[in-house]
Amino acid sequence: MRKFDWDDLQAFLAVVRAGRLTVAARKLGVDHSTLSRRIAGLEQAIGATLFDRRSAGYALTAEGERLVPDAEAMESLAIRIRSRQDDAAQGLAGSVRIGTPEAWGTYFMARELRELVRLHPELEVELVANPRMFSLSKREADIAVSMTRPEQGRLIARRLNDYELGLYAARAYLDEHGPVVGRRDLERHRLVGYIEDLRWSPELDYLGEISSSLTPQIRISNVISQVQAVAAGVGVGVLPCFLARREPGLIRLLPDEIRMTRAYWLLTHADARDLLRVQVVADFIVSRLAALGEDFWMDARGRASG
Repeated sequence: MRKFDWDDLQAFLAVVRAGRLTVAARKLGVDHSTLSRRIAGLEQAIGATLFDRRSAGYALTAEGERLVPDAEAMESLAIRIRSRQDDAAQGLAGSVRIGTPEAWGTYFMARELRELVRLHPELEVELVANPRMFSLSKREADIAVSMTRPEQGRLIARRLNDYELGLYAARAYLDEHGPVVGRRDLERHRLVGYIEDLRWSPELDYLGEISSSLTPQIRISNVISQVQAVAAGVGVGVLPCFLARREPGLIRLLPDEIRMTRAYWLLTHADARDLLRVQVVADFIVSRLAALGEDFWMDARGRASG
C-alpha cells in the first residue's frame, strides 16, 4: 500500500476548491497528469474513492466529504508552522489577502494601502473588493470583512463600524417624476435595488425593510453601480450615506422616516492568531477606522436634507 503523502492532501484540497482537474493543476503549477496521479495515490493510501469523475468536473464522494475538514485542519497547521518560521526569519513580510465588500474596500481600504505599505514596506497586500462572502477556511482570504457576524466556524469576529443608509434620488429624476412625501409615494416611482438571487447577504434587503410591497424595477448586482444609476436619474434607491454624499446631485428622501443602520465585521481565522502579519494588518485596519471616526459613515445632515 502506498504511504500517506502531504502533497497528495494539498492536491485533494486544490481539486475540491476548483472543481476541475485542469484548473486545480494550473493553480498548483503542475500538469494535470501529475495532479491526477496524486489524487489516485491518495485514494490508494486511504483505501477509498474520493471523487466521482464526471464530464462537468470532480464531485466529492461521501468519503471525500468526510476527508475535507481533516485535510483543512492539517493545512492550517502547516500554514501556521511555516508562517511562524517566516515571521521569525523575515520580520513582517509575505502576503496578506483582504477580502471585503466592494464599497468598503474601494472607499476605505484602498486609500489606506499607502500608509500600510509605508509602515511595512516588505508586506505584500492583496485587496479583493467583491460583493460576496469570503471563506477563510478555504483560504480565499486571510482577513475578511462581512456585513454579518458568523454564527459558526473557527472564526474571530470584531465589530468594525456601523454605517447609515438612506433613500435617495437625483434632483432631475424628482423634477420629472414628482416628489416623494411619504412611503406610499414609492409605489408609483421607479426603484433601483439588488438582483434578488445575487444578494450575497440578507442584510442587503433594504426595500423589503421599508415595505414588503416594494420591488425594484432596475436591479443591479453591486452598490457602486446602484449609486451611479440613481445619480444619473434612473430611479429611487436605498444607498449608504458615505457613498451618496459623494454625488452632489443626490437628494435624501424621507430622512426622518427611513434611516437604516448596518455594520461591518472584521473576520480572521482562529488559526491566524499566531500569524504576525495577519494580526498586524487586522490591528492596522481597526486603528485606521478609529482615527477616521463615525462621521465618515453616518449622515449628520440627513434630517435637514429632505
